Amino acid sequence: MEHTAYLALGTNLGDKERNILEAYRQIELSVGKILRKSSYYHSEPWGFSSANDFVNTAICCSTKLTPRQLLDATQDIERAMGRTMKSEHGEYHDRIIDIDILYYDDMTVEEPDLRIPHPLMKERPFVMIPLGEIRNDSNNTDRKSN
Repeated sequence: MEHTAYLALGTNLGDKERNILEAYRQIELSVGKILRKSSYYHSEPWGFSSANDFVNTAICCSTKLTPRQLLDATQDIERAMGRTMKSEHGEYHDRIIDIDILYYDDMTVEEPDLRIPHPLMKERPFVMIPLGEIRNDSNNTDRKSN
């Protein structure tokens, strides 16, 4: 069965646009077909200090993976691209790539290491603005209840 997932991607190290393009390639290989991509959104670091600004984007993809498999696949992509440290306990770091699951169909998941919809996305313009570009409902910055 095909599912629809919305993902946020961000990078603030190295060749940022190349990092995003490589993440797209990896997602197409291990997650599923990318249906829509937002523009790039440039932002300052959020939650930590760094001299490196971010490039952020959002995508909508079709996947046969379960939410848990999707998390594993996105974390595998992050590691394959060279990300060595995940953010923990509110401590954020520079990163080659960060991939967050924003939505998975209309599902709600509440697990210690997986929460869908993403609990902090509405606090983050660098997530909501790109997401708004690719959402196909009438209110592009907020999830409508069905």
